[in-house]
Amino acid sequence: MAKLDPAKVLEFHAPQTMQKRVDELLTKKQEKGLTKNEQEELDHYLILEHIVRLAKSRARLHLAQARA
Repeated sequence: MAKLDPAKVLEFHAPQTMQKRVDELLTKKQEKGLTKNEQEELDHYLILEHIVRLAKSRARLHLAQARA
């Protein structure tokens, strides 16, 4: 398993184009609803966001343990 520098994991942010697309999908979902394909696309983005949050949480834990 590859090991990344926890500080680099915490610095990671989704590309601006990806964030823009997620924002578009969320807005459309509230205003008029999404097609099945759009909902699947949004679901994939939300899963990726969850994975990144978990990775960042673990990185914070590793940094805290290293400081202790």
